[in-house]
Amino acid sequence: MKLETYQNIVNGELVHSGHSYQELANQYGTPLYIFDEASFRKRIESYTANFHSDLFETQVLFASKSLLTKAIAKIIAISPLGQDVVSAGEIFVGLAAGVKPDKMYFHGNNKSDEELVYALQNEVGTIVIDNRMEASRLEQIAEKLNKRPKVLLRINPGVEAHTHQYIQTASLDSKFGESIFDEQIFEFITQLHESQFLNFVGFHSHIGSQVFDRESFFKASLAMMEFAQTSQEKTKYRITEINFGGGFGVYYTKEDQPFEMAEFLPEFVQNIEKESVRLGLKLNKICIEPGRSLVNASGSTLYRIGDLKDTVSGKHYLFVDGGMSDNIRPALYQAQYEAAITNKITEPATIEYTVAGKACESGDKLIENITLPQAITGDLLLVNGTGAYNYTMASNYNRLARPAMIHIDGAHHRLTVKRETFEDMMKNELD
Repeated sequence: MKLETYQNIVNGELVHSGHSYQELANQYGTPLYIFDEASFRKRIESYTANFHSDLFETQVLFASKSLLTKAIAKIIAISPLGQDVVSAGEIFVGLAAGVKPDKMYFHGNNKSDEELVYALQNEVGTIVIDNRMEASRLEQIAEKLNKRPKVLLRINPGVEAHTHQYIQTASLDSKFGESIFDEQIFEFITQLHESQFLNFVGFHSHIGSQVFDRESFFKASLAMMEFAQTSQEKTKYRITEINFGGGFGVYYTKEDQPFEMAEFLPEFVQNIEKESVRLGLKLNKICIEPGRSLVNASGSTLYRIGDLKDTVSGKHYLFVDGGMSDNIRPALYQAQYEAAITNKITEPATIEYTVAGKACESGDKLIENITLPQAITGDLLLVNGTGAYNYTMASNYNRLARPAMIHIDGAHHRLTVKRETFEDMMKNELD
């Protein structure tokens, strides 16, 4: 398993910033989500420093869907980041933690009237309109509330990212956004410009998630800017803001080859500057929306190994006390991970295991075919790279309680999400 900067080996045992995983397990229990604050803050600093332009305002927005707790939102609130939200619930958490609403961008392909009212009443800074029906509903709500929100239109540039089909978002048949190839789109854009109750300023696009091809982002950004130029020519109205989305790939296993964001972002901004000047655009602001690439490497999940079983076909099962209820990604779209037995980190890896969870599903396998040292019941298995889309997609399937989460910040660690109890799982149920 590739170790993160905050992990090292002490006396044959893997530790996190000097903290023994065995001691953490004893204190907080397992399964346990572990989040490293120091590396997250460092990444925030790097992203905001490198996504910078002298031509226009720049804004890095944290994609809340990747990981959102009150503790995470509090870090966002005191950082330069804005917040990308996709529900009233995410808005609520951000506001509760002190995130300024004018730094929020509200996305989603089926926002309810209640959510739009909530966003406007709480002065959410930008609404990203997904489709024509939403635009009409938002306009009516804004009129009733005597508001004029700033809005972007999500467009679909038809740039297909090389990633799993479940996390592609800009193919021509995507559920998200309006296609730039729709012959009537400029009529729609003109209506947005001329609305008395919507302050339409520009476009948003997002090509997908876990994208490793740098060129996909350059192609998509050029398509966005060329479309903005065409829009200006067709409608005679200026485009002043473009949100280029996120989707930057991260490391999970040796097959993943992410590019260095500290190198990519300045090049990306320079290319936007050059192309916007060439196309005659006079943008005031550009945004990106990283989520996974900000938090994933800061997160890991600690499990306790239970039973082990060998099948007649020769498969060696290693069962852990969690599974698809705390990490649905392997079952959902065949996500892959690396792992290590923390108390045997220096021992030779000799057995090929399938790491499986305890949910009553044959597909509840966290890792297929991983070579580890000989495991015994009670050993601790650590899976790295679980900062994104693990906690936020967790469930109570089989009435399994969601794990606790702790934050580690150098010499200090603290509980940030309590472990669920049986009573917690039934608190909304009535006789």
